[in-house]
Amino acid sequence: MVAICVEYRNGSDEGFLPPQAIYDVKSAIRWVRGNSSDLGVDPNKIVVCGSSAGAYIAVSSIMFDDLYDEHEYNNQGTNHVPNVLIVFSGVMDGVDIMRRRYPELLEKAMEISPIHNIKNCLPQTLWFCGTSDIDYEHNKAFIKLMKQEGNDITVKTFEGIEHGFFNYGRHQNEYFHITEYEIEKYLHSLQII
Repeated sequence: MVAICVEYRNGSDEGFLPPQAIYDVKSAIRWVRGNSSDLGVDPNKIVVCGSSAGAYIAVSSIMFDDLYDEHEYNNQGTNHVPNVLIVFSGVMDGVDIMRRRYPELLEKAMEISPIHNIKNCLPQTLWFCGTSDIDYEHNKAFIKLMKQEGNDITVKTFEGIEHGFFNYGRHQNEYFHITEYEIEKYLHSLQII
């Protein structure tokens, strides 16, 4: 297994807007696939994992085909959709995100809001969320709608647990190890590892 941590544009970058981070996820997957032999990676076993805002951009990168800024590169023929997606409590309401953080994008918010663009498009997905997460009900609603469209999403909830519960150093690492085990078990079941 090869793990690659992607640095993507984010709110600390001057002039940042969320579509840039979505572009970066697509670029990263295309780059890994395009360089798979040099990296020792199976291009048919690409897994993307995102949490919170990272989950939003990971899901959005799959859902919104027309978002990209790689006009100067000849890589549009390289698939940007991972084979497996792992989500830790994603914020899927782009309208809410833009209203709170990027009002200049409010006019386009519906176009980049996963919960407003439900369709069958995700790869096999493992989704973690705590029931005390501020976004739990939104996650639940999004998952239900996506499953109704035929998306294969396995959900693991953690009763009474808050946003970011899985991060190393929290809860004496109990949930870090539990989610690590669940991911490994899931990837084994799909014969990814």
